[in-house]
Amino acid sequence: MGETRTIGTAERRARLGARHLLARGARAGSAEEVAGALVALHGTDPASVFLAVGARLAGAVGPVADVERALYEDRSLVRMHGMRHTVFVFPVALTPAVQASTTRPAAVRERTALVKHLVAGSSFDAAWLAGTEDRVLAELARRGEATGAELGDAVPELRSTYLYGPGTRQEGVQSVSSRVLRVLGMEGRIVRGRPQGSWTSSRFRWALGVPHPERAPAEARAELLRPWLAACGPATEADLKWWTGWKVTEVREALTAVGAVRVRLEPTEGAGGTAGAGGDAGTGFVLPDDLAPVPEGEPWAALLPTLDPTAMGWQGRDWYLAPELRPALYDRSGNIGPTVWWNGRIVGGWAQRPDGTVAHRLLTDVGAEAERAIGAEAERLTAWVGDVRVTPRFRAPLERELSGG
Repeated sequence: MGETRTIGTAERRARLGARHLLARGARAGSAEEVAGALVALHGTDPASVFLAVGARLAGAVGPVADVERALYEDRSLVRMHGMRHTVFVFPVALTPAVQASTTRPAAVRERTALVKHLVAGSSFDAAWLAGTEDRVLAELARRGEATGAELGDAVPELRSTYLYGPGTRQEGVQSVSSRVLRVLGMEGRIVRGRPQGSWTSSRFRWALGVPHPERAPAEARAELLRPWLAACGPATEADLKWWTGWKVTEVREALTAVGAVRVRLEPTEGAGGTAGAGGDAGTGFVLPDDLAPVPEGEPWAALLPTLDPTAMGWQGRDWYLAPELRPALYDRSGNIGPTVWWNGRIVGGWAQRPDGTVAHRLLTDVGAEAERAIGAEAERLTAWVGDVRVTPRFRAPLERELSGG
């Protein structure tokens, strides 16, 4: 099917503000609403989940109690491995599709690699691994939940070691514990529960998982793509391949399955809002019922955390992030740090100082109205974070500078 219409940068930014619940009139009332709108919240840095929800909730109330209720009491949100071997928080209804389309193939590779490494670097084999896993599962069934250290005490096999990469430059002694728990988690046999310490902690307790209903992989890929396109369309084939980690053939099959429609994307605008050279011009895709124009709404401001799903939603980011701003906002591995947004584009970064205040710096001129709105968001964030100190797991240059770290 040929391209049916053109969607320009201004409309893409308007869609982002409304569908990612960042425009003031679009803000959410619960953690479940935020996760449902965004499809997945990055969970590699636990604090990012809470900060991402907090940026999108109406009012000044913080999200901590609401997110903890959803994750640990109602279990309406689930933390699990998903796209690109990354830990995300998903709505529970979407987890079977994630498992079948994305996590299960990665889990197969992870188990195969673990057995290979055990055989090469120890006297352990697949049978030993299976027996160890059975004892871990039995212990969790008895306890209800346990930390990795507690499981190591109860199942001594978890404290075993093996030689990783014998005969190579990477050779070294490693514990089997983290890898065994990782494989069981990727397979959905165990799940991460409430952490030790505060909501910023990454030391989780483990509990038995609930088996996922079976899905055919192709059906599951279409099921996952549909809400993602609703949230992120228009998006390119490259965006989708990057976000999911699927093969190009799988991406194209899923686009066909949901009836995705081609649209033309205009050249990207620069940091100052004027047309720039190059950019993301080309072909994007939207759902078949998503061709109606989306008008610009009222201007909005937001402070989003490290690895926020909006900042990480697309591979091609020039339409909301000017290339010259990237060095200040990314760490050496390409992880995006805390960002300041104005009306659909990244205009600066922020950090929490040792005294708890949220400091920010604008990297482009946005005008007095934007500065006031951004300042109000910084005050709102300072208020609900309170006495908690948040240090991103992935630290960008500007965040380090602003925090004094």
